Amino acid sequence: MKLHLKIWRQKNRKAQGQLVNYTLENVNPHMSFLEMLDTLNEQLIVNKEEPVEFDHDCREGICGQCGVVINGNAHGPLENTTTCQLHMREFKDGETVLIEPFRAKGFPVKKDLKVDRSAFDRIISAGGYVSVNTGQAPEANTIPVSHETAEAAFDSAACIGCGACVATCKNGSAALFTSAKITQLAILPQSQEERKERALKMIAQMDAEDFGHCSNTEACEVECPQGISVLNIARMNYEYNRASFLKFKK
Repeated sequence: MKLHLKIWRQKNRKAQGQLVNYTLENVNPHMSFLEMLDTLNEQLIVNKEEPVEFDHDCREGICGQCGVVINGNAHGPLENTTTCQLHMREFKDGETVLIEPFRAKGFPVKKDLKVDRSAFDRIISAGGYVSVNTGQAPEANTIPVSHETAEAAFDSAACIGCGACVATCKNGSAALFTSAKITQLAILPQSQEERKERALKMIAQMDAEDFGHCSNTEACEVECPQGISVLNIARMNYEYNRASFLKFKK
């Protein structure tokens, strides 16, 4: 295949970026999208040009490190698919492919297609944890968890934190990510001690990171590689209102 690439190039956070055109010959349809970018970078290095920076790690659709906007879609044209699991057979010979970084105020561009997603780490550290006493682990059967509750918690915990929900939201909202992390713990009996503070602190940190507000367009669920449900956002709102009421009552 022959592809015409329009790729966002930006030296650093403060520099002005621009789209740069590249042509790539002999693209194997069985390549992953990231392997195609690797091939482009090999070509650039041979020509003594600076390679394109992009995020990646496991390349197995698990870690959530990869992520670019391809032809206007976060992670590309396929539903519930990470960038690393997208293959070039989804594109046509001679096609022009527009490749941009995830764009959101909470995700400043570091270089080229690489963005700073450390805001997610700070939201997690604000309250996404469970306190446990040191010593011998408790017997698992002392805190029974129903199958339905365990499955619901796992569905929320499946969020890999890639940031596609933020990139595809017209408001740049991190509501789906934050709500998944809150819901994951809120419904488990082991996580009730911090339940109130968790919701208040994580939402406060989300707002402090300059993410936008959720306006229920549900675009985040459509682009999420794990298909995280927007029902988590409803649960987050419930947890926040509950925590706010109990704090006021106290």
